[in-house]
Amino acid sequence: MISRTVSALVALVLLVSSVSCDAREPSKREGPSARSRGNAPNFVLKTSTGTEVELQKLAGKVVVVNFWATWCGPCRAEIPGMVEVYEKYKAKGLEIVGISVDYSGWRVINPFVERMKIPYPVVWDQGEVAQAYGGIQAIPTTFIVDRQGNVVKRHMGYLSKEAFEEVIRPYL
Repeated sequence: MISRTVSALVALVLLVSSVSCDAREPSKREGPSARSRGNAPNFVLKTSTGTEVELQKLAGKVVVVNFWATWCGPCRAEIPGMVEVYEKYKAKGLEIVGISVDYSGWRVINPFVERMKIPYPVVWDQGEVAQAYGGIQAIPTTFIVDRQGNVVKRHMGYLSKEAFEEVIRPYL
């Protein structure tokens, strides 16, 4: 009986962790819910090479702002699909900005980006941008920003390649 209960509990934990990872620090668990509509907050963050990525400078493109971390299983699982969709639609005005929320910074982000061959800009947020977007409750969390700079969709949790493509296609 105990082994069945433990097995069921383990299965439940694995199921929940496959959908999203809790991104909040214990002191930030009571923050506001993530922003879902309206003007996308501007941000200026740097890549590991020092190149600045500013949301306002991407005006006229459909921008996917994806909060993620290297330690998050669902984040790692969705990145290959995002890479494929990015390659397919970047000529039609799609831009993806991967915003890592890893506490350890570039020492863990850079090897991961290289291993996954991520072609879109990856920047590191130490909490300010996540707060500007309403506080990220779990990762991955993805915002779709239309060509006019408005957040038109927010998705918390894993997005399959097919679901991701379906979400962005109307805005391209």
